[in-house]
Amino acid sequence: MTSRSALMVLADGRFPAGGHAHSGGAEAAVKAGRIQDAAGLEAFCRGRLHTTGLTSAALAAGAAHGLDPDELDAAADARTPSPALRAAARRLGRQLMRAARATWPCAELDALAAAFPRGAHQPVVLGVAARAAGLGPEDAAHCVAYETVSGPATAVVRLLSLDPFQATAVLARLAPAMDLVADEAARAARQGVDALPAASAPLLDITAEQHASWPVRLFAS
Repeated sequence: MTSRSALMVLADGRFPAGGHAHSGGAEAAVKAGRIQDAAGLEAFCRGRLHTTGLTSAALAAGAAHGLDPDELDAAADARTPSPALRAAARRLGRQLMRAARATWPCAELDALAAAFPRGAHQPVVLGVAARAAGLGPEDAAHCVAYETVSGPATAVVRLLSLDPFQATAVLARLAPAMDLVADEAARAARQGVDALPAASAPLLDITAEQHASWPVRLFAS
């Protein structure tokens, strides 16, 4: 399998990593009226990409580069003030770990799973999985950048019955921004944990806490 093919496997929405159950904050944004159509979806995804997306992409790139996963997980915790989002990130990390170990068995994944039996942060697991698959920091960062916008886009199709063609067009328009974010994340990762970005989106943290308290919701986060 070539590196490009491995990247396609890891980034494929059908990869059994559990992401389909999460909206990336889109469900709360739809309920609040901040996403009502394709234009609202694009604005939401662009903002998410340049904040939490950049931060997560850099964490994944750092793990793919071989930085200490314990330090990266602590850095992820420090960059995730919402308890609900920290819990979601670890649940996703645990599910991704199961899929990655079955797909690319290696000692590094085994060690990470043993160190974090309740799950490491998803971007850290993704970066180690990318490394196990023979991918580099740029590949891991691109994967996270794509996940950052594709998850909400898929969720909004379900939440608003948005035309899937319009949602796909939004992703295509965001492609240059995804490339820029992935490149910035990979550059930072090569400078060490202390150089990783800590861009945040406080409204996503606030609405994540609200969303977690809803008695009925379609998505886990």
